[in-house]
Amino acid sequence: MTRRAFEAFEPPQRLVRALAETRQSGGDGAQEWLSRLPDLLQQALDLRELTVERVQAPGGRSSLVLLVRQIDGTPAVLKLAPERARPESERAALAHWDGRGAVELLNPGDTQGVLLLERLRPDLSVRSLPEAKALLEAAATLRRLWVEPPEAHVFETVAERTGRQAEAMRAGAEADGEVRGLVEAALAAREELLAAAPEERLLHGTFRQSKVLAGDRLPWLAVGPDPVVGECAFDLARLVRDRVEDLIASPSGAATTRRRVRKLADSLDVDQERLRGWTLFRAVESGVRARRVGRPRDAELLLEFAGWL
Repeated sequence: MTRRAFEAFEPPQRLVRALAETRQSGGDGAQEWLSRLPDLLQQALDLRELTVERVQAPGGRSSLVLLVRQIDGTPAVLKLAPERARPESERAALAHWDGRGAVELLNPGDTQGVLLLERLRPDLSVRSLPEAKALLEAAATLRRLWVEPPEAHVFETVAERTGRQAEAMRAGAEADGEVRGLVEAALAAREELLAAAPEERLLHGTFRQSKVLAGDRLPWLAVGPDPVVGECAFDLARLVRDRVEDLIASPSGAATTRRRVRKLADSLDVDQERLRGWTLFRAVESGVRARRVGRPRDAELLLEFAGWL
């Protein structure tokens, strides 16, 4: 892809919409990064002598992902992300995992929001498997990721991240009485959970079935972490609500959700009530945020799901 091609370059619309939501939520710098993206991308390619095969679309909500080849022809993935997406935190986590359960980082000493990663199969995730098998493989991947964090680590803690989220949730509840009850329940659960956290592990932070891709070194490897340090139940909570649209559409959705909490907790030796509490908090937080940025359908699904917990 030449410089002339980048004059007409347009990022995936999913990324553009997500960055617009970030601006609505008070984020700064995202639009400025987007305007500079063609130049940033050209610089990243030139510096590493990479050839672009294609932009991955629809791609992610926080970064631009391209399938590339290195100068020796080896396939790889180039990822560019704004500072708000914490790319250097992702780099540190991938370096610490060193390919164990996660995609391998090919440029650990690099900087400036550019990640060069081993090529997995971007169009084949665990989500393509039947649900029971998908949950089993996803849980096995999580088990490999939950390791002791490095000493003097740079990662946000669960308490810090959920503290920021709790402030936004309180503001949302004040402006929107329909969610007040669920927000109060979620905030109470958070306070109780943080009062007696059982362990500190390096967590993926945004783990779900679509974040586990088929690979060559191992059948399945995790991608796209937003790492955080805290208890394992926090990481597992996001997985509980995977395929939430199917759960909501099912007459037995509430019972299936409670059964999923039990099965995942048992399979990964996580306390069931702590998993239920973090699942509640994370679902309500996501639902309130979806309402705030104008995604009412997503908000409706998430808050109905939260009500089952």
